[in-house]
Amino acid sequence: MDLDPEGIFRDDSDEDEDNVQEREANKDMVVYLVDASPKMFTPATTQDNEKQETYFHTIVNCITESLKTQIIGRSYDEVAICFFNTKEKKNLQDSAGVYVYNVGDREQLDRPTAKLIKDFSCIEDSFMSTIGSRFGITAGSRENTLYNALWVAQALLRKGSVKTVSKRILIFTNEDDPFGTVTGAVKTDMIRTTIQRAKDAQDLGLSIELLPLSQPDEQFDMSLFYADLIGLDGDEITEYLPSAGDKLEDMANQLRKRIMRKRRVKTLSFAITNDVCIEVNTYALVRPTTPGKITWLDSLSNLPLKAERSFICNDTGALLQDPQTRFQMYNDTIVKFSVLELSEVKRVASHHLRLLGFKPLDCLKDYHNLRPSAFIYPSDERIFGSTRVFVALHSSMLRLGRFALAFYGNPTRPQLVALVAQEEVTSSGGQLEPPGMHMIYLPYSDDIRYPEEFHVTSDDAPRATNEQIKKALNLLKRIDLKKFSACQFANPALQRHYGILEALALGEDEMPDIKDDTLPDEEGLSRPGVVNAIEEFKTSVYGENYDQEEAEAAAGKASRGDASKKRKQITDAAVQMSAAYDWAELADNGKLKEMTVVELKSYLTAHGLPVSGKKEVLVSRILTHLGM
Repeated sequence: MDLDPEGIFRDDSDEDEDNVQEREANKDMVVYLVDASPKMFTPATTQDNEKQETYFHTIVNCITESLKTQIIGRSYDEVAICFFNTKEKKNLQDSAGVYVYNVGDREQLDRPTAKLIKDFSCIEDSFMSTIGSRFGITAGSRENTLYNALWVAQALLRKGSVKTVSKRILIFTNEDDPFGTVTGAVKTDMIRTTIQRAKDAQDLGLSIELLPLSQPDEQFDMSLFYADLIGLDGDEITEYLPSAGDKLEDMANQLRKRIMRKRRVKTLSFAITNDVCIEVNTYALVRPTTPGKITWLDSLSNLPLKAERSFICNDTGALLQDPQTRFQMYNDTIVKFSVLELSEVKRVASHHLRLLGFKPLDCLKDYHNLRPSAFIYPSDERIFGSTRVFVALHSSMLRLGRFALAFYGNPTRPQLVALVAQEEVTSSGGQLEPPGMHMIYLPYSDDIRYPEEFHVTSDDAPRATNEQIKKALNLLKRIDLKKFSACQFANPALQRHYGILEALALGEDEMPDIKDDTLPDEEGLSRPGVVNAIEEFKTSVYGENYDQEEAEAAAGKASRGDASKKRKQITDAAVQMSAAYDWAELADNGKLKEMTVVELKSYLTAHGLPVSGKKEVLVSRILTHLGM
């Protein structure tokens, strides 16, 4: 039995630890809790439209767009949709007023599917007849539908560990006081038990978020109940409403943009000295967006295929069941390796990250950042005191203007990294930039190129006049993009790609409209001020008769273009004919004289040499070109 000796050190389980795609182990589980009381079916605006949109319609659209975004960006996230204040009930706890919506061939908490998105987007047509709406907590009733909904949502999120899975409950409602019709001790008891249920869920690692919908004539009052439910106090209440509105708008507008969420990618051990080691988390920041990977499907069942590999003995053809023994031939001797020995051979460092020293910040150049960096932040989850050590190191680096040089090692790609401290940036609205360190992957020596520089003298280099500089500055001011950010523009190719997939998955006949934000703003460029600035700049650089000269040059270029095109065709044909012969061998053997004039001219034409003269002249010219 033969094994590949060159591949014995290749561990099949190795992954690129710097993979920017977030891992399935760090997925998100979300339960959408939607209020289905009659108040949610009232018009959301005061405009006199023929058909006004209701709050319920707005929420359905937002969740639909969110599911589309999830199925594109993080298809392994799991979601559940739950209505409360409903006539019908459907949940494992058999709680009244709570209906868990789902479609066939899918668990209640599962990955979003095309069928779920398609059916849920049309739920308004049949909601009243199949599920129904009712008023929430009413006077004279001990039924607490909000309590039941939190209990059902907590049960839906029971699987998975909170250490590797983010679990969230999103509540959508326009009722700021769900216990408004109840009074006395009954109301006090209901509020207490509901808040306690929310705290119990939060103690288990579940995050509860509220996306409130304000009435047209009044603002949603968080202080009545929901501030206590989600744990807000003081200034946090006034700041929460704008942020909640941003979340709602973001959910509705981020379709097909696939913005990378800043989740924890992995945890590293950071060795400060031989005796001091702390724990840090790494986060992915800006990353290039690419289409999803290809998934092979079975042609009959349309289910994903699982790739399996088996080893077959080269001598007997038998299927090998036992684990393979890996070996390397050395001096005609078979040297066997165990899995543990291979792991130790490939290990290049005892820690993921090891501090080597410090350098001034001016030693770090812009061209050293060849790939997207990561952001690191301390964690006391497994090593207590990591935050204190990290803060001390962070503050010293900021004070002294230094960056840390560290060795970052993994079995596949050991390299040096630069740790650049970032100071916290805050404003009246909250934190803008968190404190921490950017881990910049430094290049190897052969990664840096030194291209030849074109040196020109001061006389040869064109110089702009003061008038031209003034016109250029005026033009830049006119066409400057205010508060520009690369995140404002979605990749049009990706948008079209996922638009086609969406239309196929949902069975839509037409492609969704794709807006290409990268195209020039024709309306903005046609404004009189911009047009005048462009004309003035063009005139100052090229002169007043530039358009006429350009038209005459274009006409002359068109006539010359036909001739140059014909010459190019002749040259291409000569290159193709010349490539069929080994001219050096023919010259060595003295066989050039036996070739035809056409064949000799093909060589001369292919190399840009004159083709005039008799055959002897052509042969002599070829020999001279070949250096013979």
